[in-house]
Amino acid sequence: MDGSKGVVLLNCFVSPFGNRVRIALTKKGVEHEVTAENMVQKSALLLASNPIHGKVPVLLVAGKPVCESLVILEFIDEAFSTTGEQLLPADPYARAQARFWAAYVDAKIPACAPKIWQSPKGAPAVEEGKKEMLVALKTLEAELGEKPYFAGESLGFADVALVTFAPWFLTYERLAGFSITEECPALTAWAARCAAENECVAKSLPDPEAVFQFVGGMRKHFGLE
Repeated sequence: MDGSKGVVLLNCFVSPFGNRVRIALTKKGVEHEVTAENMVQKSALLLASNPIHGKVPVLLVAGKPVCESLVILEFIDEAFSTTGEQLLPADPYARAQARFWAAYVDAKIPACAPKIWQSPKGAPAVEEGKKEMLVALKTLEAELGEKPYFAGESLGFADVALVTFAPWFLTYERLAGFSITEECPALTAWAARCAAENECVAKSLPDPEAVFQFVGGMRKHFGLE
């Protein structure tokens, strides 16, 4: 589908950012199609739809592109406000908190994760990335506390922002030699809860082993293994 009609998501199956949008669309019950993108050989549709960054995700609604995952999540909440449950809470303070923690995820995890999986195994950058990631994850775990979800009793904006990185945990652990389960047990339990209690999450996340295999292929392609 070219995106001229209906709702189409341009995505790569391992993308934490694109899979946020999959969760949101599924949670809201928005009928949509997903077009798989090759991030090495990007399609003309992707480049035309996101000429600034050339990245997934892009959500095409009646041919009009919306880019950047957190922007898209808010767009979905607003454009389909009468369908399904909202991701952002109604209370202004609670909305601000949700946005803050989602922004924290985007400021921290994408900065340290590539140091782990885009560096030669054993390189100093890998250890640096591991340390930075643990600081970020433990900060998020402290914010979660004993709550089932970041905003309280149900899956919300900040949960969706973070949970799509969970399938990557296995890759980070194997390449950097540590255990997120041991370091952040409450956060690991939260990620499992997100999938177990929310079909929209379970249906939208890739298998961690598939992510590891995908990353292994990318590392070979770029001469890192």
